[in-house]
Amino acid sequence: MIESRTISLQQAIPPKIQKKKVILLAGPTGIGKSKLSLTIASVLGGEVISADSMQVYRGMDIGTAKLPSEERRHIRHHLIDSRDLDESFNVVDFFYEAQQALKEIFSRDQVPIVVGGTGFYFHALIYGPPTGPPSIPEVRQMLEREMDEKGSLYLYQRLKEMDPLYAITITPNDRHKIIRALEIIALSDQKVSSFQKELHPHQHLDFRCWFLYTTKDSLYPLLDKRCEEMIANGLLDEVKRLEKEGIRDNRSASNAIGYRQCLKFLLSQQTSEDWATCIKEFKQATRNYVKRQLTWFQKELLFRWLHVDKIGWQDVAELIIQDYEQN
Repeated sequence: MIESRTISLQQAIPPKIQKKKVILLAGPTGIGKSKLSLTIASVLGGEVISADSMQVYRGMDIGTAKLPSEERRHIRHHLIDSRDLDESFNVVDFFYEAQQALKEIFSRDQVPIVVGGTGFYFHALIYGPPTGPPSIPEVRQMLEREMDEKGSLYLYQRLKEMDPLYAITITPNDRHKIIRALEIIALSDQKVSSFQKELHPHQHLDFRCWFLYTTKDSLYPLLDKRCEEMIANGLLDEVKRLEKEGIRDNRSASNAIGYRQCLKFLLSQQTSEDWATCIKEFKQATRNYVKRQLTWFQKELLFRWLHVDKIGWQDVAELIIQDYEQN
């Protein structure tokens, strides 16, 4: 009797959930994440999910360093060219559409490889989307206009007075988070810190997180060359075409690095000095963005950092593949 009862109790214990693995490839702009993802996908039988806030837009190709369609032909990609310029896209959209992509990839017994440099998107994928009331365009636009007129430090000081606990977790230059925080306060009459939750990774997914990096001395010349190649490949013509399609009405797209500087140039006298200033500001904005990327991912504890120059690209690929296969 005791024996049969023991067996029934053991049978009642649910089996341990086998977590599904997801490879996350992050790193600063221009490091080489996209090409590495193709190598890994071809070996493991993978599909790529883009974690880039601008590659979702059709027509934004050169300035976002979007892989040409012929290079993506043999590997299925998700969240690329999925929006027109008159459509919005934010971190909540990314979370739910990435979740759908994961389901589809798993249903085909393929390996999901999430690739990009937008730290906020990776954070949402791992821990869940941010909480708080949904955005209202009129309130957001009012705050964005005030940001343009008075600057991020002015609005940051206001946030600091209204919610000091949240303010100390972000920087005075984090335009997006400052605006969103003030929007949440305006819409809910509550502090942003009251919405914050304890962070736990998704319980059914095993995130294999990697951050690719190199020294600034190695990366900055590559970034400058990358900007020059974008210009040579027709970035300004791309922006002129997108301007006719309404890119200026999409605040996120029009403020993207490279696009913002070219749009500013098109409003100038378009002298040689104006063009030189455009290129200089484009390169500087790219460097500043890389600094922010490095700072963000230093706080993301699940990511393991790989120095690509010291290890070598072939060994980096093999390490990530072996980690996936052996764990």
